[in-house]
Amino acid sequence: MARLRRKACIALFLFTLFIFGTLMGLRTLKPSDGFSDLAPGLVLLPMIAGKMDRRSVSRDATASPGQARPAGSNTKVVLSNSGPEGTIFYDVHIFYYTWYGTPHMDGKYIHWDHILVPHWDPKIASSYPRGRHMPPEDIGSSFYPELNPYSSRDPDVLESHMEQIGASAAGVLVLSWYPPGLADDNGEPAEDLVPAVLDAAYRHNLKVAFHIQPYRGRNDQSVHDNIKYIIDRYGDHGAFYKFTSSTGKSLPLFYIYDSYLTPPESWSEFLTPTGSHSVRGSAYDSIFIALIVEERHKHDILAGGFDGMYTYFASNGFSFGSSHQNWKAIKAFCDGNNLLFIPSVGPGYIDTSIRPWNNHNTRNRVNGRYYETALQAALNVRPEIVTITSFNEWHEGTQIERAMPKKTVTRVYLDYQPHGPDHYLELTRRWAEEFNKEKEQWLM
Repeated sequence: MARLRRKACIALFLFTLFIFGTLMGLRTLKPSDGFSDLAPGLVLLPMIAGKMDRRSVSRDATASPGQARPAGSNTKVVLSNSGPEGTIFYDVHIFYYTWYGTPHMDGKYIHWDHILVPHWDPKIASSYPRGRHMPPEDIGSSFYPELNPYSSRDPDVLESHMEQIGASAAGVLVLSWYPPGLADDNGEPAEDLVPAVLDAAYRHNLKVAFHIQPYRGRNDQSVHDNIKYIIDRYGDHGAFYKFTSSTGKSLPLFYIYDSYLTPPESWSEFLTPTGSHSVRGSAYDSIFIALIVEERHKHDILAGGFDGMYTYFASNGFSFGSSHQNWKAIKAFCDGNNLLFIPSVGPGYIDTSIRPWNNHNTRNRVNGRYYETALQAALNVRPEIVTITSFNEWHEGTQIERAMPKKTVTRVYLDYQPHGPDHYLELTRRWAEEFNKEKEQWLM
């Protein structure tokens, strides 16, 4: 009997000790270990198949005053999947391409089957392979997309892209644009995709600017016509980007790729107040950003009547404009002439899948360190806007879109390991937040 009482006492003691320890452990938990510190007004999103259904969260999209919501478009806004309340920044712009196609959506592969571009010197060209890629196992990229080779016309792809751009905190996607019926040498016309891109961007609270590409016959007059077309057709859309200057004026902003192909005297007819078909002061007045490649281009850009310059290329040292060491001098020139300087940064560069002879311009990502070095160089010159090259230019290996490891019988693709597929989206967000913190200090 005594032995039974002793066992009962021991059991009671152990049970009491367990309860005491549990209570003490609960007391050490911080409020942040639960849900008590969610931002005010931020509701828990419903879970569907283990993922957050962001389409079920409705809040008013932020359209600029005077901008109409697109007719029939969904006004639900998708919260970004990272960052405080899905914060995005409209001073971080990212270059975006809609030139991809697949047999299922487009009847054939487009761009994923890119040709191997021959070198212009026949002697050098003879040392390298010719032909074209054979998707889906062999694509015109050194990386492989997590979405697999996709069609830019796929609504699910568009939705994923907008979600990823929102996750990166970039607020403006800069859409590569050709006039109706025109395309690059390896693509198909895609101007009819613009409304879908605008609507998808709108649902995610993103804005869209236009990147006017070179095409046969492009000149100052044709670009004038392009600008009128774009503003007339899309200018009232809630996702259409307008840049607000320090004077408070709000105007559309256009990037003009390879602007140096047209002489400054011709641009001045379009972009200076006294030009023969000047856009200045009209309903189509805008902010026009030219590409600086060579040092002399800065003077041509000024003479042509442009409002600023960008550098585009993600290969540091490839050109005068893309060399980080020159950005301070370019910024000083721009400041002295009331121009915007918009540096372009990228996570790396490798285009040998389509230009096998161009290995000397490859820039290794170094697990993100190359990207961070470029971002720091951009912040050092205190720009108004930073551009990211690119979201999905897979041919040149500048994409920050999610990629995955891939190995075939004939190829081993590069990937983001040891980091995950979101690594460059996360780095972009971190630096976008840092950029805006620093901008607040500059203003002070």
